[in-house]
Amino acid sequence: MDYVKPAEVLESMVEAGTAKAEMSASQMLMRGFLGGGILAFATTLAYTATTQTSLALTGAIIFPIGFVIIVLLGLELVTGSFALIPLSVFKRKTSLSRMLANYGLVIIGHLIGCAVYAALYGMAVTKMGTDMTNPLAQMLIQVSETKTLGYQKMGFDGLVLVFIKAILCNWMVTLGVVMAMTSKSTLGKIVAMWLPILMFFEQGFEHAVVNMFVIPAGMMLGADVSVADWWLWNQIPVLLGNFVGGALFTGFMFYWSHNKKAKDSESSSSSSSAKPGLPAKPALAAEKSGL
Repeated sequence: MDYVKPAEVLESMVEAGTAKAEMSASQMLMRGFLGGGILAFATTLAYTATTQTSLALTGAIIFPIGFVIIVLLGLELVTGSFALIPLSVFKRKTSLSRMLANYGLVIIGHLIGCAVYAALYGMAVTKMGTDMTNPLAQMLIQVSETKTLGYQKMGFDGLVLVFIKAILCNWMVTLGVVMAMTSKSTLGKIVAMWLPILMFFEQGFEHAVVNMFVIPAGMMLGADVSVADWWLWNQIPVLLGNFVGGALFTGFMFYWSHNKKAKDSESSSSSSSAKPGLPAKPALAAEKSGL
Protein backbone atom coordinates (compact mmCIF):
# COMPACT_ATOMS: atom_id res chain seq x y z
CA MET A 1 0.00 0.00 0.00
CA ASP A 2 1.43 3.39 -0.97
CA TYR A 3 -1.20 5.42 0.93
CA VAL A 4 0.19 7.81 3.54
CA LYS A 5 -2.04 8.51 6.55
CA PRO A 6 -3.03 12.09 7.47
CA ALA A 7 -0.91 12.16 10.64
CA GLU A 8 2.18 11.31 8.57
CA VAL A 9 1.17 13.85 5.93
CA LEU A 10 1.08 16.50 8.65
CA GLU A 11 4.66 15.67 9.61
CA SER A 12 5.69 15.86 5.96
CA MET A 13 4.07 19.29 5.62
CA VAL A 14 6.10 20.69 8.51
CA GLU A 15 9.32 19.11 7.23
CA ALA A 16 8.71 20.38 3.70
CA GLY A 17 8.04 23.90 5.00
CA THR A 18 11.28 23.85 6.96
CA ALA A 19 13.27 22.63 3.96
CA LYS A 20 11.82 25.39 1.78
CA ALA A 21 12.62 28.11 4.31
CA GLU A 22 16.20 26.92 4.77
CA MET A 23 17.16 26.87 1.07
CA SER A 24 19.81 29.25 -0.19
CA ALA A 25 18.76 32.50 -1.88
CA SER A 26 20.02 31.32 -5.26
CA GLN A 27 17.98 28.11 -4.99
CA MET A 28 14.84 30.06 -4.13
CA LEU A 29 15.32 32.39 -7.09
CA MET A 30 16.12 29.64 -9.60
CA ARG A 31 13.38 27.27 -8.46
CA GLY A 32 10.94 30.19 -8.44
CA PHE A 33 12.00 31.13 -11.97
CA LEU A 34 11.46 27.58 -13.23
CA GLY A 35 8.19 27.20 -11.34
CA GLY A 36 6.80 30.42 -12.81
CA GLY A 37 7.87 29.58 -16.35
CA ILE A 38 6.46 26.04 -16.22
CA LEU A 39 3.13 27.22 -14.82
CA ALA A 40 2.98 29.81 -17.62
CA PHE A 41 3.54 27.01 -20.15
CA ALA A 42 0.63 25.08 -18.62
CA THR A 43 -1.57 28.18 -18.76
CA THR A 44 -1.05 28.75 -22.48
CA LEU A 45 -1.60 25.04 -23.10
CA ALA A 46 -4.90 25.23 -21.22
CA TYR A 47 -5.91 28.34 -23.16
CA THR A 48 -4.99 26.59 -26.42
CA ALA A 49 -7.22 23.63 -25.53
CA THR A 50 -10.07 25.95 -24.54
CA THR A 51 -9.78 27.89 -27.79
CA GLN A 52 -9.67 24.74 -29.93
CA THR A 53 -12.59 22.99 -28.22
CA SER A 54 -14.64 25.98 -27.02
CA LEU A 55 -14.92 24.11 -23.70
CA ALA A 56 -13.34 25.71 -20.62
CA LEU A 57 -13.39 22.32 -18.88
CA THR A 58 -10.89 20.99 -21.42
CA GLY A 59 -8.36 23.60 -20.38
CA ALA A 60 -9.00 22.88 -16.71
CA ILE A 61 -8.36 19.18 -17.24
CA ILE A 62 -5.03 19.92 -18.94
CA PHE A 63 -3.75 22.77 -16.73
CA PRO A 64 -2.60 20.58 -13.78
CA ILE A 65 0.23 19.24 -15.98
CA GLY A 66 2.33 22.26 -14.99
CA PHE A 67 1.59 21.82 -11.30
CA VAL A 68 2.54 18.13 -11.47
CA ILE A 69 5.91 18.95 -13.07
CA ILE A 70 6.65 21.59 -10.44
CA VAL A 71 5.84 19.31 -7.51
CA LEU A 72 7.59 16.19 -8.84
CA LEU A 73 10.77 18.13 -9.63
CA GLY A 74 10.80 19.88 -6.26
CA LEU A 75 10.56 23.37 -7.77
CA GLU A 76 9.03 26.36 -6.01
CA LEU A 77 5.47 27.63 -6.16
CA VAL A 78 4.96 30.35 -3.59
CA THR A 79 1.23 29.66 -3.38
CA GLY A 80 1.95 26.09 -2.28
CA SER A 81 4.42 27.31 0.32
CA PHE A 82 1.71 29.49 1.83
CA ALA A 83 0.35 26.33 3.51
CA LEU A 84 3.66 24.75 4.49
CA ILE A 85 6.10 27.33 5.82
CA PRO A 86 3.67 28.97 8.30
CA LEU A 87 3.27 25.54 9.93
CA SER A 88 7.04 25.24 10.20
CA VAL A 89 7.21 28.67 11.82
CA PHE A 90 4.38 27.72 14.20
CA LYS A 91 6.25 24.55 15.17
CA ARG A 92 9.45 26.61 15.64
CA LYS A 93 11.32 24.68 12.97
CA THR A 94 12.20 27.89 11.15
CA SER A 95 11.83 31.65 11.65
CA LEU A 96 9.39 34.27 10.41
CA SER A 97 12.26 36.10 8.70
CA ARG A 98 13.22 32.95 6.77
CA MET A 99 9.58 32.53 5.70
CA LEU A 100 9.36 36.10 4.41
CA ALA A 101 12.73 35.76 2.67
CA ASN A 102 11.49 32.65 0.88
CA TYR A 103 8.28 34.33 -0.22
CA GLY A 104 10.07 37.45 -1.45
CA LEU A 105 12.79 35.65 -3.40
CA VAL A 106 10.47 33.03 -4.90
CA ILE A 107 8.03 35.73 -6.02
CA ILE A 108 10.89 37.59 -7.72
CA GLY A 109 11.86 34.33 -9.41
CA HIS A 110 8.25 33.78 -10.53
CA LEU A 111 8.02 37.29 -11.97
CA ILE A 112 11.21 36.84 -13.99
CA GLY A 113 10.28 33.36 -15.21
CA CYS A 114 6.76 34.45 -16.19
CA ALA A 115 8.05 37.58 -17.93
CA VAL A 116 10.62 35.62 -19.95
CA TYR A 117 8.00 33.11 -21.08
CA ALA A 118 5.48 35.89 -21.78
CA ALA A 119 7.97 37.69 -24.03
CA LEU A 120 8.97 34.53 -25.91
CA TYR A 121 5.39 33.28 -26.23
CA GLY A 122 4.21 36.69 -27.41
CA MET A 123 6.79 36.68 -30.20
CA ALA A 124 5.84 33.12 -31.17
CA VAL A 125 2.07 33.57 -31.18
CA THR A 126 2.17 36.88 -33.09
CA LYS A 127 4.89 35.77 -35.55
CA MET A 128 7.38 38.29 -34.19
CA GLY A 129 4.70 40.95 -33.79
CA THR A 130 3.48 40.84 -37.39
CA ASP A 131 0.16 39.05 -36.79
CA MET A 132 -2.10 40.05 -33.91
CA THR A 133 -5.11 38.08 -35.16
CA ASN A 134 -4.17 34.86 -33.39
CA PRO A 135 -7.08 34.02 -31.03
CA LEU A 136 -4.65 33.14 -28.24
CA ALA A 137 -3.12 36.63 -28.37
CA GLN A 138 -6.58 38.18 -28.23
CA MET A 139 -7.53 35.86 -25.38
CA LEU A 140 -4.52 36.96 -23.31
CA ILE A 141 -5.40 40.61 -23.90
CA GLN A 142 -9.01 40.00 -22.85
CA VAL A 143 -8.04 38.01 -19.75
CA SER A 144 -5.49 40.65 -18.73
CA GLU A 145 -8.10 43.41 -18.88
CA THR A 146 -10.81 41.34 -17.21
CA LYS A 147 -8.54 40.45 -14.28
CA THR A 148 -7.71 44.13 -13.64
CA LEU A 149 -10.10 46.64 -15.19
CA GLY A 150 -13.05 44.35 -14.53
CA TYR A 151 -12.43 44.59 -10.79
CA GLN A 152 -11.55 48.28 -11.01
CA LYS A 153 -15.01 49.08 -12.40
CA MET A 154 -16.54 47.55 -9.27
CA GLY A 155 -14.47 49.75 -6.93
CA PHE A 156 -14.10 48.47 -3.36
CA ASP A 157 -16.43 45.56 -4.11
CA GLY A 158 -13.98 44.52 -6.81
CA LEU A 159 -11.14 44.31 -4.29
CA VAL A 160 -13.27 42.21 -1.96
CA LEU A 161 -14.33 39.94 -4.82
CA VAL A 162 -10.80 39.32 -6.10
CA PHE A 163 -9.63 38.67 -2.53
CA ILE A 164 -12.39 36.07 -2.00
CA LYS A 165 -11.65 34.37 -5.32
CA ALA A 166 -7.98 34.22 -4.34
CA ILE A 167 -8.83 32.54 -1.01
CA LEU A 168 -10.95 29.92 -2.79
CA CYS A 169 -8.24 29.34 -5.37
CA ASN A 170 -5.40 28.65 -2.99
CA TRP A 171 -7.50 26.54 -0.70
CA MET A 172 -7.54 24.08 -3.61
CA VAL A 173 -3.97 24.71 -4.84
CA THR A 174 -2.45 24.01 -1.43
CA LEU A 175 -4.74 21.02 -1.07
CA GLY A 176 -3.10 19.75 -4.26
CA VAL A 177 0.32 20.06 -2.60
CA VAL A 178 -0.90 18.18 0.46
CA MET A 179 -2.68 15.52 -1.60
CA ALA A 180 0.61 14.76 -3.35
CA MET A 181 1.97 13.75 0.07
CA THR A 182 -0.75 11.14 0.55
CA SER A 183 0.95 8.69 -1.82
CA LYS A 184 4.43 7.23 -2.13
CA SER A 185 4.09 6.32 -5.81
CA THR A 186 4.55 8.75 -8.68
CA LEU A 187 1.24 7.80 -10.28
CA GLY A 188 -0.57 8.13 -6.96
CA LYS A 189 0.89 11.59 -6.41
CA ILE A 190 -0.12 12.72 -9.90
CA VAL A 191 -3.73 11.57 -9.58
CA ALA A 192 -4.11 12.93 -6.04
CA MET A 193 -2.80 16.42 -6.82
CA TRP A 194 -4.58 16.68 -10.18
CA LEU A 195 -8.08 16.85 -8.71
CA PRO A 196 -7.94 20.04 -6.58
CA ILE A 197 -6.03 21.94 -9.29
CA LEU A 198 -8.69 21.10 -11.86
CA MET A 199 -11.34 22.34 -9.42
CA PHE A 200 -9.81 25.80 -8.98
CA PHE A 201 -8.95 26.42 -12.64
CA GLU A 202 -12.35 25.44 -14.04
CA GLN A 203 -14.15 27.86 -11.69
CA GLY A 204 -12.06 30.87 -12.66
CA PHE A 205 -10.58 31.62 -9.25
CA GLU A 206 -7.54 33.88 -8.88
CA HIS A 207 -4.03 32.40 -8.69
CA ALA A 208 -1.15 34.79 -8.07
CA VAL A 209 1.46 32.99 -10.16
CA VAL A 210 -0.86 32.42 -13.13
CA ASN A 211 -1.64 36.14 -13.00
CA MET A 212 2.08 36.98 -12.96
CA PHE A 213 2.04 35.56 -16.48
CA VAL A 214 -1.34 36.33 -18.04
CA ILE A 215 -1.56 40.00 -17.03
CA PRO A 216 1.97 41.03 -18.15
CA ALA A 217 1.58 38.88 -21.28
CA GLY A 218 -1.61 40.74 -22.14
CA MET A 219 0.11 44.06 -21.46
CA MET A 220 2.96 43.13 -23.80
CA LEU A 221 0.41 42.29 -26.49
CA GLY A 222 -1.38 45.63 -26.14
CA ALA A 223 -3.90 45.31 -23.29
CA ASP A 224 -5.01 48.66 -21.90
CA VAL A 225 -3.62 47.83 -18.45
CA SER A 226 -1.00 49.75 -16.49
CA VAL A 227 1.46 48.37 -13.95
CA ALA A 228 -0.55 50.13 -11.22
CA ASP A 229 -3.77 48.47 -12.47
CA TRP A 230 -2.05 45.09 -12.38
CA TRP A 231 -0.75 45.36 -8.83
CA LEU A 232 -3.54 47.33 -7.15
CA TRP A 233 -6.55 45.56 -8.64
CA ASN A 234 -5.13 42.07 -8.88
CA GLN A 235 -1.63 41.04 -7.82
CA ILE A 236 -1.53 42.43 -4.27
CA PRO A 237 -5.06 41.37 -3.19
CA VAL A 238 -4.58 37.99 -4.90
CA LEU A 239 -1.30 37.33 -3.09
CA LEU A 240 -2.97 38.21 0.22
CA GLY A 241 -6.03 36.09 -0.54
CA ASN A 242 -3.87 33.17 -1.66
CA PHE A 243 -1.93 33.39 1.61
CA VAL A 244 -5.12 33.31 3.70
CA GLY A 245 -6.57 30.44 1.69
CA GLY A 246 -3.39 28.37 1.92
CA ALA A 247 -2.25 29.12 5.46
CA LEU A 248 -5.66 29.06 7.14
CA PHE A 249 -7.90 26.65 5.24
CA THR A 250 -5.28 24.08 4.29
CA GLY A 251 -2.30 24.62 6.59
CA PHE A 252 -3.66 25.38 10.04
CA MET A 253 -7.10 23.79 9.72
CA PHE A 254 -5.53 20.53 8.58
CA TYR A 255 -3.04 20.81 11.44
CA TRP A 256 -5.77 21.42 14.04
CA SER A 257 -7.89 18.58 12.66
CA HIS A 258 -5.10 15.99 12.88
CA ASN A 259 -2.60 17.24 15.46
CA LYS A 260 -3.97 15.11 18.33
CA LYS A 261 -3.87 12.02 16.15
CA ALA A 262 -0.30 12.83 15.16
CA LYS A 263 0.72 13.07 18.84
CA ASP A 264 -1.04 9.80 19.67
CA SER A 265 0.70 8.15 16.72
CA GLU A 266 4.10 9.38 17.85
CA SER A 267 3.46 8.21 21.43
CA SER A 268 2.31 4.78 20.27
CA SER A 269 5.28 4.44 17.93
CA SER A 270 7.86 5.32 20.58
CA SER A 271 6.34 3.01 23.20
CA SER A 272 6.14 0.06 20.82
CA SER A 273 9.77 0.50 19.73
CA ALA A 274 11.05 0.44 23.32
CA LYS A 275 12.34 -2.82 24.72
CA PRO A 276 10.96 -4.04 28.10
CA GLY A 277 12.96 -2.56 30.96
CA LEU A 278 14.91 -0.23 28.68
CA PRO A 279 14.19 3.40 27.73
CA ALA A 280 12.95 3.99 24.23
CA LYS A 281 15.54 5.15 21.73
CA PRO A 282 14.86 8.48 20.08
CA ALA A 283 13.41 8.07 16.62
CA LEU A 284 15.64 9.12 13.73
CA ALA A 285 14.18 11.95 11.67
CA ALA A 286 13.32 10.75 8.20
CA GLU A 287 14.75 12.80 5.38
CA LYS A 288 11.94 14.07 3.18
CA SER A 289 12.29 16.45 0.27
CA GLY A 290 10.12 19.57 0.19
CA LEU A 291 7.40 19.95 -2.42
